[in-house]
Amino acid sequence: MADVFSGRILVNKDGDAVEPEEVLQNKVVGLYFSAGWCSPCRDFTPLLCDFYTELVEEAQPPAPFEVVFISSDRTPEEMADYMHDMHGEWLALPFHDPLKHDLKKKYNITAIPKLVVVKQTGEVITDKGRKQIREQGLSCFQSWLEGADVFQNFSG
Repeated sequence: MADVFSGRILVNKDGDAVEPEEVLQNKVVGLYFSAGWCSPCRDFTPLLCDFYTELVEEAQPPAPFEVVFISSDRTPEEMADYMHDMHGEWLALPFHDPLKHDLKKKYNITAIPKLVVVKQTGEVITDKGRKQIREQGLSCFQSWLEGADVFQNFSG
């Protein structure tokens, strides 16, 4: 997945630059296409926060999982407010990065919110991440991990 973002910078919730190669290596990545103005997004984002927190921040060892937010907000300020108010401690593609348009096309994003779970190669494990989290909770992560070819032991 780091390849998809190679040569780019991701940002954390505080707006600090992060190297994709370091933070996405050997992880299952959830590409979260969302926006603060979208009420279904605002409905799902807290569920994704809880899912992420339990898998990454509270699990020992942390699960090999990372979320990258791809914004459909109207302005950089809207994106920053949405991230600050509702998001977990995950990453985002900067607002003005044109890669977001390529990713929306590549993963056939026609409506938001959409959570596309991908392997390191960018190949899709599932484009139904939102539905799976709602229906299965944390247990869906194990099936994502099995489809991801990630070299790490995780039992969750």
